[in-house]
Parts: sequence; structure tokens; C-alpha cells
Amino acid sequence: MGRYVLENDAIAIAVDSNGAELKSLVCKATGVEYIWKGDSQFWGRSAPVLFPFVGAVNHQEFRTKGRTFPMGQHGFARDMEFDLENRTVEEIWFVLHSDENTFAKYPYVFTLKIGYRISGSSVEVLWQVDNPGKEDLPFSIGGHPAFNCPIEEGKSQTDYKIKFDVQGPIVSTRLTEGLASMETDCYELQGGYLPVTEHLFDKDALIIEGQGVKKVSLCDESGEAYLTVSMDAPLFGIWSPAGKKAPFICIEPWYGRCDAVGFTGELCERKWGNLLAPGQVWKAGFTVSVGKECE
Repeated sequence: MGRYVLENDAIAIAVDSNGAELKSLVCKATGVEYIWKGDSQFWGRSAPVLFPFVGAVNHQEFRTKGRTFPMGQHGFARDMEFDLENRTVEEIWFVLHSDENTFAKYPYVFTLKIGYRISGSSVEVLWQVDNPGKEDLPFSIGGHPAFNCPIEEGKSQTDYKIKFDVQGPIVSTRLTEGLASMETDCYELQGGYLPVTEHLFDKDALIIEGQGVKKVSLCDESGEAYLTVSMDAPLFGIWSPAGKKAPFICIEPWYGRCDAVGFTGELCERKWGNLLAPGQVWKAGFTVSVGKECE
């Protein structure tokens, strides 16, 4: 297991080979850290990659190839050791190959590559899934980065706002014990902003599906963005642990989602999932950009 650092004039990032997880994003001009440190008092991770599942599966099991397999929330890649594939001054790639252990719990052949590329005050998170097998590969993948909020000493999370690049309203799929229900919650935006209130996450994560949002920013009380996530993902989550006053907010681009309440279908029928043909390659990702002081 190793930790690798990339840096330019503006930012420095650190990535752990365990889970190929982003562990740090620092503005060099100010010394400000943007990534949550992973304190288990609130949540012990920083920015795990979710693969081959995003979210929970109904009854902690899924069905494929005429069999039923147990599976925990968000899959298994986040807890596996990746190999360093290659590295340059501004880019680093890690790779995870399926093996006998993964095949026993997820019966598909795959190659998962996770990359990070820095440019100016931004880091691009890169995902690549290869299907070297002879059958279609059903999978989901997503990011779960946690960003420090508050970012300034003496402030509380409720001094901040979340900005969307749409005028709203934002409709969130409500979760019931970690599964998607038929109920929704509607959030009116004020000029594109959603205030962070004490009870915003009382019903678990906000799940925003298919609403054309491409940018989500964390902003100070004046509305100035200090961090922006840019994405093409069809859906995403926004989360902080309910009732804990945890000093971070996750913005999570997803290509996949938890099961719906009562779902008993096959793996390939999961909503928002992906199906990759033999010999094909699938690519996606998202970009995290930090404040003007780092440009």
C-alpha cells in the first residue's frame, strides 16, 4: 500500500493505492485542505470509488446467472488494493483486475482503472472500465468525495450554501432504509442556491436523478463558491451524516443507484446501471475545482 502525491504551482493532491482513493486536495497558496480527513467519529472515508455497485442492494443480495450473491453497500473496489499502472508529473493511474476472489462474489471479468489529472486549481477524476470477457458486463460506478464544510474557522455548516447550475426546483428521491422509495422531496432554490440547514440531511442523502445538473458548488454565506464539482453523470447524491454535525458534505456523481424498495429483478435490470459489451471500454469521470485564491 502506498500514498502518491501530485502537485503543480496551485494545488497538491494525495492518492492512496488502497481503493485508489483521493485523500487530500490542498491549495498551496493558502494551505487549505478541501478533502475530509476520514475521521471514523463521523465517517472513516475520504473519497471512495464505488464499484461495481452504487448504493445498497435489496436484502443485501443481487441476482445474476441464475444465482443469488450477497453484496454490501457500494460494492468492494473501495476496500481493495490497486496497482500503480503509470504516473507522470500531472497524471496518475491505478488498476484493479478481477480475480478469483472478486469472481466468487461478482461473477464477471473486468478491469477497473482509476486516474487523477491535475491542471491549474482543478483535479480531474477519471474512470475506465474494460470488459476483457466474453459476455456483457453489468456494473455501476460512482464517486463519493467528502469536502470540508465549514472550510473557515469559526464558521458552522449552516453558514454555507449549495449552488446548482439550474434554477430549480430540485427534486430528490427519498430513501427508505437505504433504498429508493416512490416518494420525493422538492427543494426550491434561491437564485440557484440551496441553504445548508441543520435538518437538510435528516432523511439521508439527497438523490438528484436526471435533472440536467452539470455543476454543484459549495459556497460561503456571500454565495462565493470555494469548491465546484463538474460532471456529466445522469444522477448524483449530496450527503452528510444526519444529526452528527459532521464537518463535511459529499457531492457524489453516479452512474448507478441503490435498488428501489422491493426490487427483486436481475442485476442487469437495476436502474441507471451500465451494460458493457465484450471487448469494449467505458470511460467517465468528474472534475473538482477549488477557489479563486488557488488559481
